[in-house]
Amino acid sequence: MQKRTLLSGLACVLALGLAPLGTTALAQPGRQPIRIVVPAPAGSAPDVVARLIGEQFRARFGQPVVVENRAGAGGILAVNAVRGTEPNGTTLLFAQAAVVTVTPHTYKEGKYDMERDFETVGAVAYTPMLFVANIDKGPKSWAEAVQLMKSQPGGPSMGNPTRTSIPHLAAERAGQAVGGSFQNVSFSNTGQGIQAVVNGDTLMYVDGTAPLVPLVKAGRLRALAVASDKVLPGLEGIPLAQEQVPGLEVSGWFMIFASKGTPRPVLEQLNQAMNAALKTPEVVDKMRELGNYPLGGSLADAGDFLRREKQQWAEVIRKSNLQPE
Repeated sequence: MQKRTLLSGLACVLALGLAPLGTTALAQPGRQPIRIVVPAPAGSAPDVVARLIGEQFRARFGQPVVVENRAGAGGILAVNAVRGTEPNGTTLLFAQAAVVTVTPHTYKEGKYDMERDFETVGAVAYTPMLFVANIDKGPKSWAEAVQLMKSQPGGPSMGNPTRTSIPHLAAERAGQAVGGSFQNVSFSNTGQGIQAVVNGDTLMYVDGTAPLVPLVKAGRLRALAVASDKVLPGLEGIPLAQEQVPGLEVSGWFMIFASKGTPRPVLEQLNQAMNAALKTPEVVDKMRELGNYPLGGSLADAGDFLRREKQQWAEVIRKSNLQPE
């Protein structure tokens, strides 16, 4: 039994239908643990969500799951740790949006393409970008911010957590959409950026919702707009950015990838397990605490999502004239 291949074992599982929680669906007894490589430090949002999904995989497939943090170099270290590994579904990359779509354009060593070098398992979750302003010095509304962007030479100051991050590019995309610009101010991390806008050193700031919503609720920042396609739970009362800038829907997100050549039945099992996890109340609740909302969908959905996001950010980077470093 132990000598049966992964694919033949999966074929038996698929013939009987989707395996319930607690059964060994992905690998046969004696095989190595499922390894999930995360290009972010322990305790970060990508790490926490990866561990939530990993725990669901452990329960579903009946084998250990190990989360390995490989932060740094724009995600290149993590990508290289997974690329070229044995294509059996037991080594996965849990990558955030910038690693997937931005690093290949902004790092000279980012010589990878996720469609070419990996198999897409699924889109896990997203967090929309939130534009906020200093209470006293910043614009009083998103409409005012857009008008300043269009009329003020150089544009008003807009902070972001790091250069070429999704928040940075969200501001770039907003400016490109209306024929104006922000004066982008990139910081070393989220904490520095938030402190700068709270102090009034920068007029505005853009980032994911999680670190900003508590300050908005506390009256220390003014929420201008959220770049989502609809009103989301926990963000009620915040205007949608697309009301002033049509089509401005910008989110950070997480996706799961497997090694190139991983058999289709294995990818289907991983995708189904991911979707089941995203319907688990404890997973949904914990992700909500982190400002994340489930995505999910089929393998085809994930492929389409990836292609759209790659195209969007490649165009924004090109128009912004951001050169690889």
